[in-house]
Amino acid sequence: MESEKESVKDLIVDVGADEIRIALMENHRLIELNKESSKGHSFTVGDVFLGKVKKIMPALNAAFVDIGDKKEAFVHYLDLGLYFTSFDEFVRKSNPNTDLGELYSGIPIGPILEKEGRIENVLKPGQMMIVQIVKEPISTKGSRLTAEISLAGRNIVLIPFAEKVSISQKISSKEEKRRLETLVRSILPKNYGAIIRTAAEGKNAAVLVAELKSLIEKWESSWKKVAKSKGIQLLFTEYSKTTTILRDLLNDSFSNIHVNNEAVYEEIKKYISLISPDQEKIVKLYNGKDPIFDHFEVTRQIKSSFGKVVPMKQGAYLVIETTEALNVIDVNSGIRAKTDNQEENAFEVNKIAAEEIARQLRLRDMGGIVIVDFIDMDSGEHRNELHKYMQSLMETDRAKHNVLPLTKFGLMQITRQRIRPVTEINTAEVCPVCHGTGKISSSAVIDEQIERNIAYCVEHGKTDLTLKVSPILGAYLKRGTTMLSDKSFLGKWKKKYKCRINLVEVTDYTVLQNELYDEKGDRL
Repeated sequence: MESEKESVKDLIVDVGADEIRIALMENHRLIELNKESSKGHSFTVGDVFLGKVKKIMPALNAAFVDIGDKKEAFVHYLDLGLYFTSFDEFVRKSNPNTDLGELYSGIPIGPILEKEGRIENVLKPGQMMIVQIVKEPISTKGSRLTAEISLAGRNIVLIPFAEKVSISQKISSKEEKRRLETLVRSILPKNYGAIIRTAAEGKNAAVLVAELKSLIEKWESSWKKVAKSKGIQLLFTEYSKTTTILRDLLNDSFSNIHVNNEAVYEEIKKYISLISPDQEKIVKLYNGKDPIFDHFEVTRQIKSSFGKVVPMKQGAYLVIETTEALNVIDVNSGIRAKTDNQEENAFEVNKIAAEEIARQLRLRDMGGIVIVDFIDMDSGEHRNELHKYMQSLMETDRAKHNVLPLTKFGLMQITRQRIRPVTEINTAEVCPVCHGTGKISSSAVIDEQIERNIAYCVEHGKTDLTLKVSPILGAYLKRGTTMLSDKSFLGKWKKKYKCRINLVEVTDYTVLQNELYDEKGDRL
């Protein structure tokens, strides 16, 4: 397997009307797929709320908190943090007539909450508190919260109501650690702590000062909301998922960032100019006729990677099942047989499967318990080697994880941090003709249906049209109207209605699916 330094990464950002899809490609293979809503707000990791305590659960030493979601969020006593009393005092004393800057800096840090304390002695029903989402709503469960607020940047994580400055253990140089700690301590205002991330290594003072200033401004901008309103509300949100991915992953291995929307393009370009000015040129605006995911073959990989059965090399395949309790992956060799040695064949297939499993865990964001049923191997050496190989493949995974050795039954147990629901994409298509109704209209008249829609649009002043269809329907519309004619349906319609029709073939569409759009990109 290629190392992270040798790999080449591309980020493909597809901005749609309702959602933004972000595909992370590594050596032209789909590694991660993220989605975020472009309308309204969803409850995501990192969001900070002013919430209201609804119910105290002494038996669990926890409380349910209302943050505006239909499912009440959950906070445990141990997640209140050592300095919860400082946050609580700030919320209670905040009001529009108070100098909030003076109030914040004047609040003492502490007293420290006891580790063995009881939540009923700290929280009361109806109490307002500042909380942050650490785990998104999953199934019937609401969000998991913490009262230890943190604001993550590229180089620094800002921690309000703290004094400690911590440094990433991955920075090995003692001199660099001393330099960074001295620098950050010198620029941190009162009542702030920080964690210095690995990315800060070698960065000059100007970069760190600018980032720290930006994080402080973000936190302080929420104070007015706390002071003015005692109701439940969102104080601030993390960066978009696109910028969050760049914040955590951007390095020299990124070669291109392709975006199909000018506003998002400018946002990403601005963000990269702040965190890594030298890489600003890798951000590119996509203006192609084909959908961006089709152009970069992301759609094809989604279709092949998210099914229940995932094909691999030379006939081998995985069967993936997701349940409420755990995820189960079965490895099958299929027809693959490289040699006559069964043990060697099993070992080779298992190594191929391990590579795909490591990719699938990131791609589907599978969390919790994962049980992998590898093909049985008699050799203890092979089992140990497979375990080490799986561990090496998982090193680039950002989620916290643990890979256990194979059991005597050939099962490998993997635990992976579960902070959001598993990404599920239904790759099975509804019948392209009946659309699940069981009744069909003749496919022979599909051209007449499209023509009627074009005529209607022209009548209402729409003369610059984009017709999106499946590749199969596109091929049909581009051929002659009869076997003896060289005039296509498109040519006939353009001449008849004196309009412009741009044909776009979308791989994601079912066979007879078609949609018309105006010059602004609005669906008609």
